[in-house]
Amino acid sequence: MIDEIDGSILDILQYNARTSQAELAKAVGLAPSAITERLKKLEAKGIIRDYVALIDPHVVDRGLLAFVSVRTSEHGPDMPSAVQLSKIPEVLEVHHVAGDDCYLLKVRARDAEHLGQLLRQHIASAQSVISTKTTIVLETVKEDPRIAIPKEKTLAGPARRSLGEGGA
Repeated sequence: MIDEIDGSILDILQYNARTSQAELAKAVGLAPSAITERLKKLEAKGIIRDYVALIDPHVVDRGLLAFVSVRTSEHGPDMPSAVQLSKIPEVLEVHHVAGDDCYLLKVRARDAEHLGQLLRQHIASAQSVISTKTTIVLETVKEDPRIAIPKEKTLAGPARRSLGEGGA
């Protein structure tokens, strides 16, 4: 469980991972040294997994977005095809899902021809893949990697305080 201050720090960093520790300290009412310690703990616990720049896919010639449902013949705890699929650079996400299909992939490609090559040469040929179903995205209405952090669930014990209150 994270407290309200950690929740606020995470919220700020999700919108701008380049926010300085001094700016974070001012925003949550702590000393910069306390922010450093909190960030180290959040990173060590794996709560903060990485800091990334979000790139416009059209600028890097990956404007086509598709979701690919993959059915495999795998059974049991090992998922070798998921590991193999996750190594394809154009595959951004691999989700093990319930239902008729086994995996849902989020794929970025140059164009339909590139997507077709990926499907034939890499995805459909992966270990134990039986079939695929592809949905091509025509227009993205919302795509946001940020997670809404429920403030009421981040509170931990009596150390609750609002963002506006000071303290070091």
